[in-house]
Amino acid sequence: MAGDTAPHVVEDFFGVVQLLSDGSVVRGEEAALTPAAEPFPDVPGVQWMDVVYDAARGLKVRVYRPPVAAGEGGRLPVLVYFHGGGYCVGAHDEPGSHHYALQRLAAGLPSFLLSVQYRLAPEHRLPAAIDDGATFFSWLREQAALGAAAEPWLAESADFARTFVSGVSAGANLAHHIVVRIASGQVELGPVRVAGYILLSAFFGSVERTATESDPPVDVSPTVAMCDQLWRMALPAGATRDHPLANPFGPDSPSLEPLPLPPVLVVAPERDVLHGHVLRYAARLKEMRKAVELAVFKGEQHAFSVRGWGEANEELIGILKRFVCTAIDVNW
Repeated sequence: MAGDTAPHVVEDFFGVVQLLSDGSVVRGEEAALTPAAEPFPDVPGVQWMDVVYDAARGLKVRVYRPPVAAGEGGRLPVLVYFHGGGYCVGAHDEPGSHHYALQRLAAGLPSFLLSVQYRLAPEHRLPAAIDDGATFFSWLREQAALGAAAEPWLAESADFARTFVSGVSAGANLAHHIVVRIASGQVELGPVRVAGYILLSAFFGSVERTATESDPPVDVSPTVAMCDQLWRMALPAGATRDHPLANPFGPDSPSLEPLPLPPVLVVAPERDVLHGHVLRYAARLKEMRKAVELAVFKGEQHAFSVRGWGEANEELIGILKRFVCTAIDVNW
């Protein structure tokens, strides 16, 4: 019967992403994932615009320019940022608290903040998003080489030799893999120089459960089940959570020890089922004698940096600013 072969739902992420048995995907409104909230105001003086960095795929970067138009030597650092969403949801231009947080971050450092769009799974499974990150850095290299002919805001005030790579949740995972590609020579930077990287609530996984997965905090999001589902939809078909893109220390993951990784700031909210993975990441890099700063935020949940604004966010801005200044002083 025809009904026996009709595609059926094999993964349903809250009705927002439905993966069907024939590989097709049905998407709903992502607003269903977040509670309604009062609109956030714009940060005075911060401007933004969208620029296409990959015309073939229609991928864009949102450039945030802080009100301070010039830093040391008349130029400002560049903070490349990848959004979260388990590689399956989210956007570089997400409105609300995300947009507000990026404005506050650009103004607080201050720096140019470049929020990068990338292809989402399950339509585009990993490593598609990481390949897009590499394509973006090729575009950034071209911008740096163009000098006065680059995008006007960047040509005027960006210091490409003081570039930082960052991301939240899946975006932090992406930032890690981009830095690894750069450190291993797979991505040519030219005049761009990565001075450090920042992982906010990083999205890592493994087949073996961590303590915070086995005994997770209550009433938090994402849950262990949500993370597992996102990995099933994001990783190459049939891969487990020990795949190198999920678990940087898995049985098939190349060693990070020989790589010249730049300094890293690892931000670990305490009430997060992924807290164990984030702590393990920082600890393993420290064992390899890498330059690691770990900032634990007690009582905070996953991706608190972009889910609202409060005292912890103000504290985070101060930590980020000190890290950026220290990394620049060490490298120059």
